[in-house]
Amino acid sequence: MSREAELIRWSEALAGIARTGLGFTENRFEAERYEEILEIAAEIKAASFDGRLAEGTGSQQMVETARTEWLRIVGSGVAGYVTPKVAIGAVVGDDDGRILLIQRADSGVWLYPTGWADVGYSPSEVAVKEVREETGIRCEVLRPLAIIDGLRAGFSRIPLYSIVFHCRATGGELAAHPQECLDVGWFDRDALPQPLANGDQWSELAFRAIDGENDELHFDEPRRPVWKRPSGGQ
Repeated sequence: MSREAELIRWSEALAGIARTGLGFTENRFEAERYEEILEIAAEIKAASFDGRLAEGTGSQQMVETARTEWLRIVGSGVAGYVTPKVAIGAVVGDDDGRILLIQRADSGVWLYPTGWADVGYSPSEVAVKEVREETGIRCEVLRPLAIIDGLRAGFSRIPLYSIVFHCRATGGELAAHPQECLDVGWFDRDALPQPLANGDQWSELAFRAIDGENDELHFDEPRRPVWKRPSGGQ
C-alpha cells in the first residue's frame, strides 16, 4: 500500500471512530474530544494529497471541508455506527472467453460493471441488475469471486467494500447506459481497452474464472495483528 493510501486509510479510520462516538455519546465533553479527533483526521486526509501537512488556504479549506462533511452525516444511535459503503461488481464472461467491460462516464476508465448496493436487493441481485442497466446484457450469477477492501487496494478514497461476482452472459444486446457509461464492449484478454482501472489487480483473476480455472474466493488476508491491543491486554 502506498504512503498516500495509508494516510487516507488512517484518516477514514479515525473519522469513523469519532463519528460513531458522536452518534452514541450523550456526554458533552466526550463529544468535544470526538470532534477534535475529526479535526486531526481531516488534517491527515489533507496531508494525503501532498505527503505533508501543507500550509496555506488550500490545505486549511480541505481540512474544514472534510471535517464539516463528516459532522454533517453523523447519525444517532445504531444509525450513527459508521461502516464502509458496499459496491457490487460483476465479471461477466461469454462463450468465446471474453470479458464484458464498461467505460465509466465519471472517469473515462474501463472496468467491469459495478455499482452501489441497493436496499431491498441481495448482492447477487444487484450484480444482475447493474449488468443489465449498464450494458444491456442479461446474465446469471455463478459464484462470488472476490471481497475487497477498496481503501487497502488503493482504488477508493472512501471506506468501501467491493463484492465481485463471476457471471455468465445469457442474452441481450450491448447498449451503454447513457448517463453511466461512455462505451461498452466484449474484450479478449490480449486486447483489453485503455485506460484500464487497476487491471493488474483483477484481470488475471477474472480470466481464470471465465476459463473455469479458479474456484477460490479472493479476499484480503487479515493483517497480523489485526489491531494492537493495549499493553497487558488479553
